[in-house]
Amino acid sequence: MQTFYMTDPGKIRTHNEDSVTIISNSNNEFILAVADGMGGHKAGEIASSIAIESITESFEAMETIGKKEDAIDWLRNIVKEINEKIFAYTSRHPESKGMGTTLVIAIKTDNYILYGNIGDSSGYVIKNEKLHKVTKDHTLVNLLVSTGELTPEQAKFHPRKNLLTRALGANDPIEIDVFDVDNTVSGLFLCSDGLTNLVTDEQIEKVLNSNSSIEEQVEKLIKKSNIRGGSDNISIAYLKKESGDL
Repeated sequence: MQTFYMTDPGKIRTHNEDSVTIISNSNNEFILAVADGMGGHKAGEIASSIAIESITESFEAMETIGKKEDAIDWLRNIVKEINEKIFAYTSRHPESKGMGTTLVIAIKTDNYILYGNIGDSSGYVIKNEKLHKVTKDHTLVNLLVSTGELTPEQAKFHPRKNLLTRALGANDPIEIDVFDVDNTVSGLFLCSDGLTNLVTDEQIEKVLNSNSSIEEQVEKLIKKSNIRGGSDNISIAYLKKESGDL
């Protein structure tokens, strides 16, 4: 497996509220996660850090994440734990009230792949050199598209397209959407909306199919976002199977 992750503040924001990681264990189990924080006074940065640190600590404390059913239970429990920690923090620090974070997470073992998401950070897979979005954004415009009130094209340019309907720290109780993914895919790709708001899926696919190294591909996508304005923090976590892993 080849893995690489990177986060960048972009060209407009004064600090980075995204957090990202890729972790693995001796059983060839991988977790990729991207959290896009929100809230003033650097509170978004705190919320996303709580999410990624909680995931890392929990995963590293286990010898194995277990069977698919165990992994789904773990996803639901870790999300509940993160949510409780964020609400506990805001109760101790009233100035951070309103902080929260999105989360997109992928679990890869030798036997299965699971994706989970809350908010509008995106999870994709690469299969036969094609990029396929797995997750569904929890946004107002996506809800309006699903009910037929907006077309996908109208949604792209809607002034409130980034208004979330679900986020950690904003909803209690919170529920994560879980997706069971084909284990024969050749790559797992997660990102915050700082990338997808400025770079199309077709452009991402083209970069990921280039002959560049995995590090160069991720760096090029972040550079593309910044060239187009870099209006938000940009984070990417990418796992690519090598030929021997297929």
